[in-house]
Amino acid sequence: MTPASPDLSVIVPVYNDPDGVATTIASLRSQSLPEDKYELLVVDNGSSDRTRTIITERLDGVDNARSLVEAQRQGSYAARNTGIRASTGDILAFVDADMTVPEEWLEHALEAFETAATDYMGCNVELTLPDNPTLASRYDHHTGFPVAQYLEHQRFVPTCCLFVRREVVADVGLFDHRLVSGGDKEFGNRVHDAGYDMAFAEDVSMYHPTRNSLPELITKDLRVGRGLCQLQRYHPDRYGTPGVPPRPSGVKSPDRDLPRTDRVAFGALSTLLTGVRGIGYYRECLTGDRESSRDRGLPTLE
Repeated sequence: MTPASPDLSVIVPVYNDPDGVATTIASLRSQSLPEDKYELLVVDNGSSDRTRTIITERLDGVDNARSLVEAQRQGSYAARNTGIRASTGDILAFVDADMTVPEEWLEHALEAFETAATDYMGCNVELTLPDNPTLASRYDHHTGFPVAQYLEHQRFVPTCCLFVRREVVADVGLFDHRLVSGGDKEFGNRVHDAGYDMAFAEDVSMYHPTRNSLPELITKDLRVGRGLCQLQRYHPDRYGTPGVPPRPSGVKSPDRDLPRTDRVAFGALSTLLTGVRGIGYYRECLTGDRESSRDRGLPTLE
């Protein structure tokens, strides 16, 4: 039976990733924080493989965990919203379904959150390389998750490492489920504009595997490009109107201390993927769902 009022609700959205979600569930079930202090909500986003079966097996008999399904709307933000609505914790934490965390992660994160007396917090994210890293994985590892820079310059942290007070979500609304990418930025910008305190827990780390092939990087950047256009379509007052893509952000130039061959290769990849984002952007501009832009209301907690 789920605790009546845990301090924390950990929400994990997943789609077609049975191995990743199994690893993440095992990591989150091994926390040093007492089980009555947190609940685990795993939200399957209409998977077509064994993901839902794996979730059910891994959570069977776990008192502080629940399996949920979001099958009506495809998208990670819709899945997170389903988790938020089902949650009961005063603080909401979000983790991606292929990540791992140390045993004391929740304990340390909660301590950092309360010590900072903040409303919205990002954790440090370390990218982990495979045993035989490819050029794509080494590039992904190098560009990394610059969470501190995102928070300082763009006023958001990625949803894979986000902690936020429930009362903040009740005030500003849930994630914009229409977005395929950029929903973390849009939500964080709303939180910042509402005047809430934001912080970065540099010493609280999480671990995310790298993308290990060029097709994986391209798929991600096509989605990011689409999200940039959608941000403008659905929120023109903040991000401008579709037609001219915003200046690329979060793109890290190769460090000068890298070997010359890596600098050249990473620079070429960066240029290629910036172009891929542009393709995703203009494809969304030409073929995206304009009807959704008429719905200006954001989903709410109630």
